Amino acid sequence: MRIKITMLLLGLVLAGHTSFAQELFGQAEYTLADHWDLGDNENDDKDLFVIRTYKPVYVLVAKVSNNVNRLPHSGNPERNIDESIPLNKTEQMFQLSLKTKIFNDVFGDKVGGDIWAAYTQASFWQVFNTDLSRPFRETNYEPEAMFILPVHYRLFGLDGVSVGLGFNHQSNGRANPLSRSWNRIVAQVALEGKNTSVVFKPWLRLPEPDEEDDNPGIENYLGRSELLLTWGKGIHAVNCTARHSLRFGENNRGSIRFAYSIKIIDNLRFRAQVFSGYGESMIDYNHRQTVVGFGLSLVEW
Repeated sequence: MRIKITMLLLGLVLAGHTSFAQELFGQAEYTLADHWDLGDNENDDKDLFVIRTYKPVYVLVAKVSNNVNRLPHSGNPERNIDESIPLNKTEQMFQLSLKTKIFNDVFGDKVGGDIWAAYTQASFWQVFNTDLSRPFRETNYEPEAMFILPVHYRLFGLDGVSVGLGFNHQSNGRANPLSRSWNRIVAQVALEGKNTSVVFKPWLRLPEPDEEDDNPGIENYLGRSELLLTWGKGIHAVNCTARHSLRFGENNRGSIRFAYSIKIIDNLRFRAQVFSGYGESMIDYNHRQTVVGFGLSLVEW
C-alpha cells in the first residue's frame, strides 16, 4: 500500500509540474549553481513552489548486509526489544527526494539568498522475506528547510558556489520501542570544479530530555558532519559520502557510502553502491555493517 501511495504521489508530481519532469527525465549535466538556481538566468531565480529534484532518486533491486541488525537497541532502555527479529540479509531499497524554493532573494537582487524546503524518504523492504510476509523493515522520513546564499571565491582550485544553513528532522515514524529520531541545525559549504563538486555539512544536534531521547549519543555514530564528493563525466558518475563523529577514542565512528552509476538511456542509469559503518538507516544508528547493492537510478548528485 505504501509503495502504491508513493508512486501515485510521484506520478501526480510529474504530471502536474512540467519543469520537474523535464529536469528528472531530460536533464543534461548541470552544476551546483543550476541545482540551487544560482545562475545568471533571471527567469530561473523567480520560480517559486516548483517541485525539483534534490538528492539521488533510485531503487536498489537487491542489497546484501554482512551483519543484519536483528535486535535493534538504543542507549535509552525504553527503546530496546527483547526478541530477535528474523530479518533476511538481502532486501530492496528505494529513495525519493524533492525540493522546492519558497522565497527568493532574502538580501535583495544583488546579494540574493533563497529559502528552500525539501523532503527525502528512504524505504527498506524485506521483499524476499516470505516468513514475515515481505514487510517494510524501515522507512526514514527527512523533511528540512534551508537558506542558500551564493558566494564567489577560489579555494584549492575549486570555485565557491554557496553556503547555507538549515533545520533538519529525521525519523522512522515508528512507535516505541522502535522509534528513532533527531533534529539538527545543518550548515553547508559547496565548491565546484570541472566535473567535480565538494559539499561539506557540519551540524549540531538539538538536545532532547533524556526520557524522550530515542537514540542517546546518535551523533557519536551517525556523526557530526558529512563530506560529499562527486565526479561525473560522460556516461559515468561517482559519488562518495563520508560521515564522522569528529571525536577520537571510543567515539571515533562514522560511515562511508560509495556509489557508481552509468547511463543506460536518457536519465535511466544503472547504480551500484557500497555502504560501510554505522547508521545505514535510523534503526541501525548504532549498528555497524557493510552493505552492497545494485539497481537503477533516475537522479544522481
